[in-house]
Amino acid sequence: MDFLNKLRWRIQQFMQGRYGPDKLTQVLLWTGLAVYIVNLFLRWPILVFVSLALYAIAIFRMLSKNRAARAKENQQFFQFWYSLKTKLGQLRLRLKNMREYKYFHCSQCRTMLRSRRGNGKRMITCPKCGKQFEIKS
Repeated sequence: MDFLNKLRWRIQQFMQGRYGPDKLTQVLLWTGLAVYIVNLFLRWPILVFVSLALYAIAIFRMLSKNRAARAKENQQFFQFWYSLKTKLGQLRLRLKNMREYKYFHCSQCRTMLRSRRGNGKRMITCPKCGKQFEIKS
């Protein structure tokens, strides 16, 4: 047990001041594993290099002492992830309500609008920019 305590202490000393794992690092590691598993079936040599590159980037991020740059990268990843998650949620909702509503964009500000189907031609006012236009629902 004394050996394990010394090893843990040395690892803690080594990691002192380093960035460590975060969500982006976890995503890189899981993506690298997924690419490697796909490679087991396809046997494309390029996929091995892609998975190794993802692992190397993840390890570099964990061992980096430039905490500000790694935190900025993680923040940018979260912004991208939130945007992607929001768009996929909106797409799922649009597909779910496709029979009941017709979706369209405002021609001026590109805001997504919807109108109940079966109402014929209607004048719509965009709530964001105030532009009025005619739609067929």
